[in-house]
Amino acid sequence: MALSRLDSLYMAVVADHSKNPHHHGFLEDVEQIQLNNPTCGDVISLSVKFDGDKITDIAFAGDGCTISTASSSMMTDAVLGKSKEEALALADVFSNMVQGAKDPAQKDLGDAEFLAGVSKFPQRIKCATLSWNALKKAIERDGK
Repeated sequence: MALSRLDSLYMAVVADHSKNPHHHGFLEDVEQIQLNNPTCGDVISLSVKFDGDKITDIAFAGDGCTISTASSSMMTDAVLGKSKEEALALADVFSNMVQGAKDPAQKDLGDAEFLAGVSKFPQRIKCATLSWNALKKAIERDGK
C-alpha cells in the first residue's frame, strides 16, 4: 500500500508541474538557450538572468513531454536565487540521480527529487535532463 501511495504522490507532483509549470515563459533582454532532444522531439528555450554570480530570474518555454516540462519547472524552482556554483552542483546531483546514483544532496533538489524514478526508464533520461543541460549552457555562456 505504501508503494502505491508513493507512486500516486509522484504522479500527482509530476502532473502538476507539467500542467501548471512554474516560471514558464520568456525573459526579455536575456539570451535564449535553445536545446532539443532529437530522440523524442522535446524542445526547450531557457532564459536566465544573473546578477553577478546569482540567478535572479529564470524562465523556460518550449514543447516537451510531461517529464521534460515537469523537470524544467522543478529545475527553475530549485535554482532560482542560487549561485552559479550551487546551480551547477544541483545539475550534477540531478543528472547522477536520474542515472540511478544516490546522493544525500538529492534533498536539495526540491520537487525534482521525485524524478529519481526516471532511472528505471533510460529512454526518458534525456527528457528529464534537457532543461538542466540548458542551465549548464546558460551559466557557461555567462562566464563563471
